[in-house]
Amino acid sequence: MSLHTVEPEIATGESAALFTATHQALGVIPNLARVMANSPAVLKAYLGVVTTLSAEGTLSADVRERVALLVAQENGSDYCLSVHAFRGTKVAGLSAAEATRARRGEADDPWAAAVLALAATVVRERGGIGAEQRAAARRAGLSDGQIVEVVAHVALNVFTNYLATAAGIDIDWPLVRHTD
Repeated sequence: MSLHTVEPEIATGESAALFTATHQALGVIPNLARVMANSPAVLKAYLGVVTTLSAEGTLSADVRERVALLVAQENGSDYCLSVHAFRGTKVAGLSAAEATRARRGEADDPWAAAVLALAATVVRERGGIGAEQRAAARRAGLSDGQIVEVVAHVALNVFTNYLATAAGIDIDWPLVRHTD
């Protein structure tokens, strides 16, 4: 049995306000946000991180979506692969081929490729990036602030991957499987 989803139509108080903020930030209220609303503190924290990194961070939307696709593929999260394949191609402007390549940590753009290489190391080594990986990222043009942002995006996506899997929720996006 999956975790309970909170329905926006009957939510009150803080949950209702958070659903409004979710809709403003994402354009929809996905099933994952409905699960997060079981703990308004979790949904509030998630929205805070997402909106701050999007509005104030230096990574572009297409690079953020590439990182999300890579992390979802690494974690076998079909829910998050489905979300980010859709958002990557419909919102961030990635082609379907670019989205598929991002899942493998590949990109034609050298800077995006460097971000994906760093993100792959972060997720695979559970944050264990060494001096060589930091130096390679810097040679590719990433600042220390951008390296920190890559780690933050990996961590955020690991959280959503794990929650989506733990919750056992229905995928409410066009389906993409990590086995495809």
